[in-house]
Amino acid sequence: MSILVVGSVAYDDVKSPSGSVKGILAGAATYFSLAASYFTQVRVVAVVGEDFGSEQEQLFLKRGIDIRGIEHAPGKTFRWGGTYGENLNEAKTDFTDLNVFEGFQPRIPKEYEDTEFLFLANIQPTLQAQVRRKMSRVRLTGCDTMNYWIKGALAELRETLKLVDVLLINDTETKMLAGEANLPRAASKVLAMGPQALVIKHGEYGATIFFREGAFGIGHHPFRAPTLPIEEVKDPTGAGDSFAGGFMGYLASQKELTREVLKRALFYGGVMGSFAVERFGTERLQSLTREEIDARFQVFRELTHLD
Repeated sequence: MSILVVGSVAYDDVKSPSGSVKGILAGAATYFSLAASYFTQVRVVAVVGEDFGSEQEQLFLKRGIDIRGIEHAPGKTFRWGGTYGENLNEAKTDFTDLNVFEGFQPRIPKEYEDTEFLFLANIQPTLQAQVRRKMSRVRLTGCDTMNYWIKGALAELRETLKLVDVLLINDTETKMLAGEANLPRAASKVLAMGPQALVIKHGEYGATIFFREGAFGIGHHPFRAPTLPIEEVKDPTGAGDSFAGGFMGYLASQKELTREVLKRALFYGGVMGSFAVERFGTERLQSLTREEIDARFQVFRELTHLD
């Protein structure tokens, strides 16, 4: 089955205790699509500038990703620079140049209208809602957001959340969105805004999925998946988007969407996130094999006794 991601394609400058790189291809849609491509057919809607050429296109095409939805606009591609210190969970932003991304208006190619799964990466909530309404035939919609939109566009974000099935955000964003310091209570409040399931990412400590009563089957208990200890984290920048790609990509590869399938998807999300951080940018995601992915998933299963 196919999945469409709508989000950013960018160039990053990254410094971490492991070294530094400049001008590497990154962005939420890039990380997501590469991670998801190991599970299902992926389509991308994004905008790039004149500095995005055939070399960058090949990164997507080698993984069989459909890039007909990537618009080429006059100007430069979105650029971001960040520095990680000893605390790899937080980056200090050195610069953000939105460039052509500032005027991004997602355009869905006609060929994408039969897409069955949709992921709304971190863009303005009104744009997310517009895309979701255009893609009225999708089977499941996933969504990401961030503190910037929670603080500055809460009303628009709440409207978007009525249209999505699964929201993927971190602990801090969950508490901020709910206005609640207790995480389980915050999760209940967020689910009441519309999503059927909420995936809360805990960085190096894994992820938890909460379900609305009656969603995806019987029961309402949350489920926690750990993460694997990585010997050296070189670049955490794309971990969350790679997690989302693994999670949503696995869902799109399944015939049924049950609670057990969503729980298993958490582990595949963790697997893809753990690979992404081993190299700078998307380097590790470009060179993976499905055998490596399944082998690491098996380690997760053994750690947690997952059936």
